Amino acid sequence: MRLLVVTAVAAERDAAARGLHAANQARETGDANVGLQRPLPGGYSLLRLAMDRFGAQGAGRVDLLDAGVGQAAAAAGTATALTAARLAGEPYDLVVSAGIGGGFQPAAPIGSTVVADAIVAADLGAETAEGFVPVTDLGFGTARHLPPARLSRAVADALGAGYGTALTVSTVTGTAGTTAELMDRHPTALAEAMEGFGVAEAAAGHGVPVLEIRTVSNAVGPRDRAAWRIGDALAALTEAFRALVPVLESEAASDG
Repeated sequence: MRLLVVTAVAAERDAAARGLHAANQARETGDANVGLQRPLPGGYSLLRLAMDRFGAQGAGRVDLLDAGVGQAAAAAGTATALTAARLAGEPYDLVVSAGIGGGFQPAAPIGSTVVADAIVAADLGAETAEGFVPVTDLGFGTARHLPPARLSRAVADALGAGYGTALTVSTVTGTAGTTAELMDRHPTALAEAMEGFGVAEAAAGHGVPVLEIRTVSNAVGPRDRAAWRIGDALAALTEAFRALVPVLESEAASDG
């Protein structure tokens, strides 16, 4: 299995890499597993980890990319990595959008983990006198991508995570009013972040399945930076990726 993990920033990338590395070394193969930087067009750089648990003789690999903040940066970076891999004859089997984000209370408390059953562009559309109209109702494109149901559920179970909708927004929610509006439009929403839909859109364009994993650093709603727990959320991200490895190892084995 070849896996691409896309985060916004290097701190998230490194947190995920620590979990992957720890899980891989737990197999005690004796192989060193040192991440190598691999350049990509456009100034991007991949952190590459050999993962023997995902396949022998170099077939198992994880590339981690910190593509930047927001949907556009995430889509551009993901598409670049996917295209480069395909041109090299080594296409990815799965893409994971990952990082920290806001959690809708009380369903996704600070420090918890969320796995998406749907990845939704929450503010892609038009504002009207009657309220928000999603882009699909305007007759354009899509605002929702669905991860593989069986795999995403298995990942959520293994991670002890909440399983629900992950919203992608271009402006982080900062008021009680906007929070209520989002929850009214998306009653199954558990988390919001700024990149998931962009990653999913690029993955869909290449026909590659996608997951989204978020660990909660703050409550969605009025901004209270004193209440943010970024360090705790990054630690939870490391543990989430440690727990992810056995699920993907089983998936790789079942795919032959």
